Amino acid sequence: MGCWAIVSIDRLFLISQRGSTVGREVRGGFVTFFTMAYIIVLNPLILGFAQDADGHYLGGGGEPNLAMIAAGTSLVAGVMTILMGLVANYPMALATGLGLNAFVAFSIATQMTWADAMGLVVIEGLVILVLVLTGFREAVFHAVPAQLKIAISVGIGLFIALIGFVDSGFVHRIPDAANTTVPVQLGATGQLSGWPVLVFAVGLALVIVLWVKKVRGAILISIIATTVLAIVVEAIADLGAASADNPKGWSLNVPAWPDKVFDSPDFGTVGHFSLLGSFDRVGVVTALLLVFTLLLADFFDTMGTMTAIGAEAGLLQEDGTPPNTRRILVVDSLAAAAGGAAGVSSNTSYIESASGVGEGARTGLASVVTGLLFLVSVFAAPLVAIIPSEAAVPALVLVGFLMMQQVRGIDWNDLEIAIPAFLTIVLMPFTYSITVGIGAGFLAYVLIKIATGKVGSIHPLLWVISALFLVYFFINPLTSWLT
Repeated sequence: MGCWAIVSIDRLFLISQRGSTVGREVRGGFVTFFTMAYIIVLNPLILGFAQDADGHYLGGGGEPNLAMIAAGTSLVAGVMTILMGLVANYPMALATGLGLNAFVAFSIATQMTWADAMGLVVIEGLVILVLVLTGFREAVFHAVPAQLKIAISVGIGLFIALIGFVDSGFVHRIPDAANTTVPVQLGATGQLSGWPVLVFAVGLALVIVLWVKKVRGAILISIIATTVLAIVVEAIADLGAASADNPKGWSLNVPAWPDKVFDSPDFGTVGHFSLLGSFDRVGVVTALLLVFTLLLADFFDTMGTMTAIGAEAGLLQEDGTPPNTRRILVVDSLAAAAGGAAGVSSNTSYIESASGVGEGARTGLASVVTGLLFLVSVFAAPLVAIIPSEAAVPALVLVGFLMMQQVRGIDWNDLEIAIPAFLTIVLMPFTYSITVGIGAGFLAYVLIKIATGKVGSIHPLLWVISALFLVYFFINPLTSWLT
């Protein structure tokens, strides 16, 4: 790349102005991609095996088509992440939202056709876009107290660290049949066992050592090195995928070199949606409540994610908001609708982008790099699939630590903010939901202000949002009552 091109890129993305370099941005983009590439495999596993109310699988037909869903997942993630980089100049990638896709698969599609379910996702994205363009979504963001924003970042840090430990098998869910009240434990049996867990432990040790020694590219180096180790282990031990009969296998994808590196994509899910079919199938009230539930989850997850990433990158402004906030929210809203239109569920901002920020990314160039890698993965899905989660999630644990450091910004002596902050932080990992943590924090903040006679200090929008969160938490009884 010539000097003129580098200068032009630097000016376009404000790279020098934000204290970064082209090399760091490219490196950060690679790290973010490798950290969240698991969605290319995981989204098809969540959506692909679920049947709609008519007994059909996503994309049509009587059998799952995981490759088709993987291609659509990579396509939308690539396009929307590039758009985030070019329009908002922010180091944040987007892809199908975990949790949202499970809700679509197991709570929405079971009541209607897949096309109807994806139509609701499109409607939800368009509603959020209107809220952004009218300034409502941004106004809500400004209404949130600064220390609650910090709590959101800290909570997300603990949340993604827990994701890393669970996905690696280091922390394990205890089967429901077990005669115990303890929900999780060390390993599958209370002890660490199996080669995949060892691979994770080696990866975590490696990334920690590289980080404390300030090695450039620490996260990317650890992911690549641990993936190579995983391939060697699988070649020797032939572990296969984890299952009830094979608890010591790889948790998500098996790190074996594929027969094909490149393959032709099938975009059969793209356009597979019916905008208003759900209203005929389940009725207007049920359809609207489902849209409302999707909207709340999407609305606040992104607010927390972009704040956490901005804090980690040192990009937040004096009021605690990132630069180009509205542009970020517009792209995120379009991504929600695009995910539904492509038949792969709502796309949203990914907290895994913090791993790229940890590697030095500060601008949208990193997002462009990540997006291009997603587009390449449309053709090279077999190659992407060799990265096991055990090799990628050590980065999440490290980033969780980095985000946890922000907890010093909360005044723990001020109970009016400390208790809401505490609930926000702990409920994210304890309920496995960012939205639940944010909602509990908001409700506790308003409750305490009422109890202490400081109603006047509550921003009007917080009243509205708190009321909506009450509906969110009691959506099931409300749905039963109204229908």
